[in-house]
Amino acid sequence: MQQRALSRKRSTPRVRTARRSAYQAGRRDGWREGWSIGWREGAAAAAAAVFPPASPERLPIRVLYVPQGFESIDDGMIGALQLHAAELHVADPTRMAEMAALIRPDLVLVLNGLHVFPDDHLEQVDRIREMGIRTAVWFADDPYVTEQTVAIAPHYDVVVTHERSTVELYRSLGCPEVHHLAFAADIERFRPVTPPAAYRCDVCFIGQAFWNRVETFDAIAEELADLNVFIAGGLWERLKSYGLLKRAIRPGWLPVDESVLYYNGAKIVINLHRTAEPGSDNANASGLPGLSVNPRTFEIAACGAFQLTDRREDLEAYYRPGLELETFDSPAELAAKIRHYLKHDDERRRIAVRGLARTLREHTYTARAGSLLRLLGYGG
Repeated sequence: MQQRALSRKRSTPRVRTARRSAYQAGRRDGWREGWSIGWREGAAAAAAAVFPPASPERLPIRVLYVPQGFESIDDGMIGALQLHAAELHVADPTRMAEMAALIRPDLVLVLNGLHVFPDDHLEQVDRIREMGIRTAVWFADDPYVTEQTVAIAPHYDVVVTHERSTVELYRSLGCPEVHHLAFAADIERFRPVTPPAAYRCDVCFIGQAFWNRVETFDAIAEELADLNVFIAGGLWERLKSYGLLKRAIRPGWLPVDESVLYYNGAKIVINLHRTAEPGSDNANASGLPGLSVNPRTFEIAACGAFQLTDRREDLEAYYRPGLELETFDSPAELAAKIRHYLKHDDERRRIAVRGLARTLREHTYTARAGSLLRLLGYGG
């Protein structure tokens, strides 16, 4: 009792005023944060209600899908093909031919055909074709690895690539059927959620530190230094400004489900495509440019996150800059737009929810698998 009385005596008017100000500021900030979270949750729920998951009519086909190990693509495609095909089987790359001989599918669809595929991968594809079974490969790394894909493509009946610039390359190799088709978002995984406070930040970037990304982040390092920034990926020690940004960097691979939390927790998510120029980071022997957007474009939007992306020629076929995401052409423009959108919460939130709605309407794997199967002549 005596201690409390002494404490009250020592509480001067200045201290009481400071406490009251701190209380009022905390209450105001808490209200704003709660309102922002509630608005976002409500807007995301409204978008999902307007564009519910599709229920396509099943096609009378049997598909054998061979994954690459990119779970954000593979899981989305497997779920989508289960909706579209009367029968779907998933094969380990080491047992493609064995599974095809057993199942006798109408189509063997291979994602990428690189990295985790065994040395006899192409021999297996040749054996599958000798069985009279149609084969298709969907390349996910074009144009960055054309040194490898030019050797793979001629072994397949159909080549599909997410990069428009490489279509004529594969046709020039004598590939009889070549299509361009972008990837999409697995909306079961990439979706709006309210993450714990630890995942919230002003600016987020997730990806490998390719040299063009290093140059961009070095150029805006001073701008980022005073913000709450999260960067994840390998090779970020390449930065000249590494010491300045080190506290923001989580080195190495980030699990996909954690990426979803960081996308949801960030006020701004930067999407910066890797350069297509031949060099130490690429095996782009063809020297072809990158015209098409990466899967991350769709995945960020599917989280209802505000996206700042560099321009690609094909971008406007998928999203409207300034309405469904934002773009930049230089580090200076990127820094200016970071400053602008951190100060304009309502504008940022509205752009993000429009991007989410566009993704739910057009850029799901259910929609993309339907497009793929129509390209291949299955269905209407």
